Amino acid sequence: MPSKNLKLKKKPGLGAKKAAKQSAPAAGESGIQKTFAYEDTSEIVVPKRLIDQIIGQDDSVKIVRKAAAQKRNVLLVGLPGTGKSLLAQAMSEILPVQKLEDVLIYPNEEDQNNPKVRVVKAGDGKKILDEASLDGKRASDSMRMVSFILPLGWMIIASILWQLKWYSDIIFAALLLIGAFLLVGLSVGSQMRGKENVVAPKLLINNLGKKTAPFFEATGSRAGALLGDVRHDPLQSGGLGTPAHLRVEPGYIHRASGGVLFLDEIATLSYKSQQELLSAMQEKKYPITGQSENSSGAMTRTDPVPCDFVLVAAGGYDDLMKVHPALRSRVRGYGYELYMNLDMDDNDENRYRLAQFVAQEVVKDKKIPHFDRGAVDEIIFEARRRAERKGKLTLKLRDLGGLVRASGDVAREKGHSLVVREDVYEAKLSSKTLERQMVDKAIEMKRDYEVYLTKGSVVGRVNGLAVFGDGSAGSIIPIEAAVAPSSSKSEGRVIATGKLGEIAKEAVQNVSVLFKKISGTTFSTQDMHIQFLQTYEGVEGDSASVSIATAVISAIEKIPVRQELAMTGSLSVRGEVLPVGGISSKIVAAIHAGFKEVIIPRANMRDIVISKEELAKIKIIPVSNLSEVLKVAFESGAKRNNLLKILDGIISASAQKTAVIKKTGAKAI
Repeated sequence: MPSKNLKLKKKPGLGAKKAAKQSAPAAGESGIQKTFAYEDTSEIVVPKRLIDQIIGQDDSVKIVRKAAAQKRNVLLVGLPGTGKSLLAQAMSEILPVQKLEDVLIYPNEEDQNNPKVRVVKAGDGKKILDEASLDGKRASDSMRMVSFILPLGWMIIASILWQLKWYSDIIFAALLLIGAFLLVGLSVGSQMRGKENVVAPKLLINNLGKKTAPFFEATGSRAGALLGDVRHDPLQSGGLGTPAHLRVEPGYIHRASGGVLFLDEIATLSYKSQQELLSAMQEKKYPITGQSENSSGAMTRTDPVPCDFVLVAAGGYDDLMKVHPALRSRVRGYGYELYMNLDMDDNDENRYRLAQFVAQEVVKDKKIPHFDRGAVDEIIFEARRRAERKGKLTLKLRDLGGLVRASGDVAREKGHSLVVREDVYEAKLSSKTLERQMVDKAIEMKRDYEVYLTKGSVVGRVNGLAVFGDGSAGSIIPIEAAVAPSSSKSEGRVIATGKLGEIAKEAVQNVSVLFKKISGTTFSTQDMHIQFLQTYEGVEGDSASVSIATAVISAIEKIPVRQELAMTGSLSVRGEVLPVGGISSKIVAAIHAGFKEVIIPRANMRDIVISKEELAKIKIIPVSNLSEVLKVAFESGAKRNNLLKILDGIISASAQKTAVIKKTGAKAI
């Protein structure tokens, strides 16, 4: 069933027939189809609450609602751009608003380095501060008045007595001079006494007028910003320094009291800060002291300041190893751990959700026009492509939002009132990732210098496919193999070069099992050299194992490989071709490089999301095992046919063994 938030907003000026068409399904149509009808994104209602704007994270939203109701901590784990920060902000909106408090800090007459803390209800802090300021102003004004009236009176009396001839002119001049000194002295003294007598507090936390729970993002904060700090005072003597209580600064943990504290990339927080954060969560109050041991602020330590917040921490799965075990235990014991979805099902409801996402981005940006239905369909197509899984739509919505804004910029530049499909297509070309731009230039350079070939046949040379960065940048990796007499008397070695990562090295070793089965005793007398040509950025993963096997077998058997095709696929030790990632990006790279055919794993066929125009430029050949790869890749002839018979036998025997194991439950040996 569609979400309750998937509503339509009637566009002003709709005719009765059009309004009726939107409000009631036609014959044979379901209510779901009716709900998803729209002409452009201006007709889509954008929910006001953030919790209703979150796309594709339904399970996480349910847990966050529950966590907010019970004031539980939450740890969000997932890739960047999947909605972690939006979930944290949404939680602060639905968090039950408790009685917020103001925090004032006063000087301590007994120990100036231990300021006193006073907690009052929200709004009272400002009143107390204003009253204290007013009292101080009154006292200061009174002192100024006295310091002015007393010397003035002195001078008036001296003048009257001089007029009565009580003393000489010299004495009168002396009295006036004394009066002037008295005026200056009392003025300076009143200023100093005023500062000493006024004990105005400092308003540390001010929650005046707040109707929702506080939300503070402390991502990347240093210890002082997170836990509070005391400013350094270079003037610590002679009465010229700033009082300790005025130098105290609250941390995010204190400002977020009664609300949500969001910490993204939690693993970047030092272990010491994580321990202090844990203490604050347990005690719900934390004193403020100077975070630098070399600063005069380290001598100051306040009474404990309230910090009753809900922690929403976020990061990637790999970052969990850097999270303090006690802190994670605290979250798990008093809250929830959530793994963010990377994609959602490709169906009508979720496509409409993406249309809602586009509408939300337009409203948030405020500088780009709305999207027509064709432009939204192009965004949905891009979401399918980036998902890299059959029947899925990506939930890396931050990156997708970048495409929405880039498309809006193109439409605005052209003066379009609505973003159309052509604007989105142009935006995709102009907003390529850095990896895609770099790879495109590398492909162009390799083509100019014939690092890879697109015509003819060569022994031991294969055009492999790879992806870089986030998987959006497909690239060509030429692979060459050659045999040489073995340098070892015991057996031949497999030597691979080209800045290979650990997984790529392991893939080479696994594929060598097939070399030995096919070549028999030949392999024991020869070394096999494998080179990944001009892979300065390195190679990682096992998706080149099909290409490696093809190049090596070609070199051993002296059978030429057709150069007009490229290939990708992971190869098992039994000769099965397994699915790989980034299949659409790899095929697009092969098209742009000028290849006519591409070999891919059969299991990846439904993962292909490429425009019809590009698909028409290349022949896609799905394969299930190495024998099918070599049948396409090798030049036809007697050598190829004999090799395929041997390889078919090896693969068939492995398949039969696997079938027996599955049927009988026997253990593999």
